Amino acid sequence: MYKEILDFMENQTCASICCIDQHGKPYCFNCYYAIHADDVYLYFKSSPDTYHGISIQNNPIVSGTILPDKLNKLITKGIQFTGTVISADGISAITASSSYHKKYPVGLLIPGQVFTIRIETIKMTDSSLGFGKKLAWKRAEEISLQ
Repeated sequence: MYKEILDFMENQTCASICCIDQHGKPYCFNCYYAIHADDVYLYFKSSPDTYHGISIQNNPIVSGTILPDKLNKLITKGIQFTGTVISADGISAITASSSYHKKYPVGLLIPGQVFTIRIETIKMTDSSLGFGKKLAWKRAEEISLQ
């Protein structure tokens, strides 16, 4: 994993995630997230009975984007990713909850479940590294796009 990608993801707070609903239509939602760098997991908290919660239980394949918390109109920077929502039980559920609530302690007061996305691919655009610079990561390999 590229350090630039992890640094960016660890320092942002909000992701837009797209899932496919029970009618085969795309549905997007925004959420606060935490990243587990070692496993490249993204954690978010939501209620399992929301529209997107039901949708990802029926079809766990998702995609998403992460933009900087503070936009700079002169520098294009952001991430697009794909992944799969995986079930967390036992130690993995404790790790997910702990990681998420460490970043967002107020989340302990809000009911819901911490979901885990196993990220499969990431493409980062970062013009601060050079005009049109893109970094791409795929689980089990890293590539750089020019």
